[in-house]
Amino acid sequence: MVLITAGVVGQVACSAPGSQTAAPAAPAARSEAPAASARVTRAAFGTMPDGTAVEVFTLTNANGVEVRAIEYGGIITVLRVPDRDGRLDDVVLGYDTLEAYLQNNSPFFGAIIGRYGNRIAKGRFVLDGTSHQLATNDGPNHLHGGVKGFDKVVWEGEPFERDGRAGVAFTRTSPDGEEGYPGALSSRITYTLTGSNELIVDYHATTTAPTIVNLTQHSYFNLAGQGARDILDHQLEIRADRYTPVDATLIPTGELAAVQDTPFDFRTATAIGARIGSDHEQIARGRGYDHNFVLTRGGGGLSVAARVVEPTTGRTLEVATTEPGLQFYSGNFLDGTITGKAGRVYQRRFGFCLETQHYPDSPNQPSFPSTVLRPGEEYRSQTVFTFGVTR
Repeated sequence: MVLITAGVVGQVACSAPGSQTAAPAAPAARSEAPAASARVTRAAFGTMPDGTAVEVFTLTNANGVEVRAIEYGGIITVLRVPDRDGRLDDVVLGYDTLEAYLQNNSPFFGAIIGRYGNRIAKGRFVLDGTSHQLATNDGPNHLHGGVKGFDKVVWEGEPFERDGRAGVAFTRTSPDGEEGYPGALSSRITYTLTGSNELIVDYHATTTAPTIVNLTQHSYFNLAGQGARDILDHQLEIRADRYTPVDATLIPTGELAAVQDTPFDFRTATAIGARIGSDHEQIARGRGYDHNFVLTRGGGGLSVAARVVEPTTGRTLEVATTEPGLQFYSGNFLDGTITGKAGRVYQRRFGFCLETQHYPDSPNQPSFPSTVLRPGEEYRSQTVFTFGVTR
């Protein structure tokens, strides 16, 4: 999270939680083939119960990559990318219709998450001496913004095309007190598709009163194709030497534990399923992987956080971010009760999430990087999902 105050830029560091470092220059623009320009179209997607129209924005590039995102929840409903033979498949979980998103208990498929991604212990935090109580919608804790977080509201989408790129900017002001959060928070989340098969997600927010902010994107990926099979053979690399262990309710204990000699060591590419059945206490608590990783070089400018390879299709996904943390979730709570797109049934571990973020429960953990945003400051964060193939 970059905070810009009165023209001075400050960056929360991740290599030493709680410390401050000067922000680096903005990442240089990536080169891409001029012929691979991208386009955007808009269309009706459905109508909310109160009559509000919801549109879908379709981003495409000359390589055949296609991203569809809707105004409800800023949800990425479709993401088609080629395999090593050029075959296009949709690699994110979700539903075909707005009604399905509204009627089903969706586990945040493809949505913008806010105001605070991940968990806050008992839904409580103290800011500037004032105690705030949020909804407890995940056992005793607050999760992903509450009962009606950013994933369950209608955003205003504005498409754009420029410099061979195409995208959509979603904007919304969350009123003071919404879900218990202080301050009116004005947010803009932008999805940009490039000719180099990058999906860039930019986050921006300002507030009218001191508050906490931790925005993220919650797509469930399966590089073999949505609904095809489980993700256990995907080869995952996470650039993190440490992770944040959790208690029985999945709240960080405050420890930054070494990944070495544990099932959490993904510093070299390892199959997701290789150690997911371990008797390690943390694996048992998460019913698999549902943990925040302390990125080795996160929080100091855009840097690579993770890389995934699907061996049968050759599809690859690289995640770069300015954030200090990455939540790796292995789809443990998918259980075959959800029927998604094209009638596909989502069984256990049919998708994985790589949620770039500040750490869970940071407002109650003084040693963690701060998530406080104050009037006059700007919240800025960027994550880039790059799709490719390996031969």
